[in-house]
Amino acid sequence: MNFTIGNKQSSLVGVDISSTSVKLLELSRTKSGYRIESYAVEPLPANAVNEKSLQDVEAVGEAVKRALKRSGSKRKFAAVAVPSAMVITKVIQMPDSLKPSELEAQIQLEADQYIPYSLDEVNLDHQIIGPCEHQPGANDILLVASRSENVEERTAACEIGGLSAKVVDIEPYTIEHTCKLLQEQNNVDWQGKTIAVLDMGATMTSLCVFRNNALVYTREQPFGGKQLTEEIMRRFGLSYEDAGRVKRVGGLPDNYEPEILTPFKDQMVQQANRFLQFFFSADNNDYVDQILLAGGCAGIPGIAELIEDHIGTPTSIANPFENIETASGVAQQRLLSDGPAMLIACGLATRGFD
Repeated sequence: MNFTIGNKQSSLVGVDISSTSVKLLELSRTKSGYRIESYAVEPLPANAVNEKSLQDVEAVGEAVKRALKRSGSKRKFAAVAVPSAMVITKVIQMPDSLKPSELEAQIQLEADQYIPYSLDEVNLDHQIIGPCEHQPGANDILLVASRSENVEERTAACEIGGLSAKVVDIEPYTIEHTCKLLQEQNNVDWQGKTIAVLDMGATMTSLCVFRNNALVYTREQPFGGKQLTEEIMRRFGLSYEDAGRVKRVGGLPDNYEPEILTPFKDQMVQQANRFLQFFFSADNNDYVDQILLAGGCAGIPGIAELIEDHIGTPTSIANPFENIETASGVAQQRLLSDGPAMLIACGLATRGFD
């Protein structure tokens, strides 16, 4: 799903702008799948992004520039994504006899029924889903709109960073692309199954549920690893940067695990259960076949096993880089460590090969 579409590029740099960092990834296509040509993760200044809303476009753009330089990528075109909370989606029906130009014109005429903003203020796009089950001679059309400022802020940050954004996607749909890659890499087929991707980042947690490889549900709300970092700061008198560092590499007192880490892991389990209950209520359903855990919090040792034990659903870490080729200059160990937090960047990077 694209808000802005340029000419197809053989390789787009995926640029994921989260609340705390810019993640940049470049892929190439090989006979067996994909190869990672370059990647970088660049921290953002505090408050440059607040719950995925860009507060300081210039600072974000400078982080994109640093990430591009650090990665060594020579690409000039990028794909970025807008959070689902900033997007309005609606499935509408249109006659299947319409030519593409006629369909475009008809959607423009009827869109104001579904969009609570002036069409001058939004970026609008659509995608044909397929024949409508309940209306012969019609197609289901996915209509997507976002306030223009949400799109323009992200494309402007890319411009400052030295990249031209050719594709603007929606975060859950980028994860859908990454899930297809995960199936290829691990030789599994999720057709006929319901897969829940729980992405626990620094400040936001999102749930995307896919059934038959199609997105059927998404939800996000504030919760993430920043809470753990801030508790380490408070308990041990550290700066935010030092607290984040020791959280990753270790070196905290013996009471850290029982008094701080274990309660936070329990919170993660509670959040996972709450998100699933919201889905079950919305879907009139009471199960998922598999939970894939992503985001920076997925790196906490034992968390997948803990969620599986408490919820009773098979749970594993979603790492798109486990079985993938890499260029010689890519740091393998760090790449595998960062992998669960790179689902959006990975899905964006594949868009140049659609």
